[in-house]
Amino acid sequence: MMTRGSWSLLLGPLGFLLMGLGVLFLQHSGGEFAVERVAGELSYLPWLLAVIFLAVFIHALLLHSRPQPDIWLFPCVMMFSSLGIVMIARLKPELLIPQLRWIIIGMVAFVVVLKFGKVISRFVQYQYILGLSCLLLLCLPLFFGTEIGGSRNWILLGSFRIQPSEFGKILLVFFLAAYLSDHRQVLSLPNLRLLFLWLPPLRFIAPLLVVWGMAILMFVVQRDLGSALLFFGIAVLMTYMATGSKSYVFLAVAFFCVAAAVSYTMFDHVKVRFDIWLDPWQDPSGTAYQVVQSLFAFGSGGIWGTGFAHGHPELIPEVHTDFIFAAAAEEFGLIGSLMILLTYVLFFYKGLQVALGCRTEGQILLAAGCNIVFFLQAFIILAGVTKFLPLTGITLPFVSYGGSSMVSSFILLGLLVSLSRKEQKNHG
Repeated sequence: MMTRGSWSLLLGPLGFLLMGLGVLFLQHSGGEFAVERVAGELSYLPWLLAVIFLAVFIHALLLHSRPQPDIWLFPCVMMFSSLGIVMIARLKPELLIPQLRWIIIGMVAFVVVLKFGKVISRFVQYQYILGLSCLLLLCLPLFFGTEIGGSRNWILLGSFRIQPSEFGKILLVFFLAAYLSDHRQVLSLPNLRLLFLWLPPLRFIAPLLVVWGMAILMFVVQRDLGSALLFFGIAVLMTYMATGSKSYVFLAVAFFCVAAAVSYTMFDHVKVRFDIWLDPWQDPSGTAYQVVQSLFAFGSGGIWGTGFAHGHPELIPEVHTDFIFAAAAEEFGLIGSLMILLTYVLFFYKGLQVALGCRTEGQILLAAGCNIVFFLQAFIILAGVTKFLPLTGITLPFVSYGGSSMVSSFILLGLLVSLSRKEQKNHG
């Protein structure tokens, strides 16, 4: 039964979207009523209506499903997407229609995954095929990649470009869920002692080491440090969740520290990122310009913000991708920033509830892995723009501009929502 409360979960984000675009339209029109100008500013309207129609359709589909899936995850995502649409319309109007298109494609992918979620979740039975497919996908930019923005992690197909790592993380989650659930007992009862660490026989931990090492090696070569940290964090957290062994965490941290030290001495781009993090004021007009402008944006926003469309976040290069949260913080202030963060917290909390409600170990790890991807990706980029961690250059889920990221995020969301519906424990 569709209640007024269930619909308000979705109508709130859509209302925010319409009000934000309405404010921008009135501001850009400037009181002029020239037909050509108004028509040009409304060229995005068919795409916007398509997004709203699909959002309402999907929400109604979720409410009518039996057994009913979690109805909080999708409205949270629409809140993020609405924020992203409004900020991109504000900062990069020429990218508004492409972003709306990617959201539509993402929502269609979400519906497909939701429809065939039970079949897709059975992929965990093919663990080694998944692992090899993941490594193959990550290797593609090494041979066919193009360097964009300092990272060689893009493949160009005419005017269309794709980032394989965004889809590689989906395969990584599937592989880890399959391998860890199948070998959990062996990995949880190690019999090999290395100093003060207890580890299983090498043949059981070797696949994990290969995935960790190859992922980091390829991303260091491709200069995609954000994805390297994301993939490594996914592997470590999922391994710890499956085994509960602190030895794996210590080994992984030691491995990462050694790799980071070697990368710092061998690769200039790693050294520059780390030095900027330590002291951005050593070159505020050069290599540290983005970080410095981001900090100025947070300071200018204060508690209440400068007001929507009254700040100057456009001074930050690539503000529509890496630094979109800094733009929101400047114009919506501390209060608005906390609301965004609390919405992410709610999203992660509901994702954990989905994982804990699954029946089998494989499904639990799969749902938890999907949630970990969103958590780590949000944490890494938010920590980067606030200078809590070195800036890595990944997207804020569902908010930043980016086609590959948007579609892959909706696929992971579809898996999570599907697991909340089809693999629930029977508490009755």
